[in-house]
Amino acid sequence: MEEFIGYLVKNMVNVPEQVDIRSMEGQSGLLIEIRVAPEDVGKVVGHKGNIIRSLRTLAMIIGARLGRRIHLEIVQ
Repeated sequence: MEEFIGYLVKNMVNVPEQVDIRSMEGQSGLLIEIRVAPEDVGKVVGHKGNIIRSLRTLAMIIGARLGRRIHLEIVQ
């Protein structure tokens, strides 16, 4: 899952080498943290949050197929 989210985010941003994806197992499921360059945060969030909402929807759908809850967070 981490690799898939990383692939999507790296293809969105201007500085793909600064993309850092980390995952942590929590009580409510898998938490995936996305770290990008400060100038690329807007590209990952999108207009009115549309892009991050879409990424979260994809993660929820894949998580449902795997039988787990997956949460995405953008970390500054």
